[in-house]
Amino acid sequence: MNDDKPFYEHHVFFCTNEREGKDARPSCGKSCAADAMKHAKDRIKKLGLSGHGKVRINKAGCLDRCEEGPVVVIYPQGTWYTYVDNEDIDDIIDRHIVKGETVDRLKI
Repeated sequence: MNDDKPFYEHHVFFCTNEREGKDARPSCGKSCAADAMKHAKDRIKKLGLSGHGKVRINKAGCLDRCEEGPVVVIYPQGTWYTYVDNEDIDDIIDRHIVKGETVDRLKI
């Protein structure tokens, strides 16, 4: 294994935390984050971008930015995004992951 390259070119974390209680802070899990993550995972596989040296989609517990969310963060760049629907997820994949561009309209 080459130590100069990261294991994944892009490591994508979806906050899927769900807070309970009537006075709980907002949480990404209550904004269909698991569905968005599944969509991203399926799309990355369909594009042939998953696996070692490519892209990994992961769920995360609380990333502590739920008030700005739902949120997703992409490493190694450390770019944070919010999204509303699968079109936003596709835009993040097409522009950030495939083309290497920042999606300014979704960046937080």
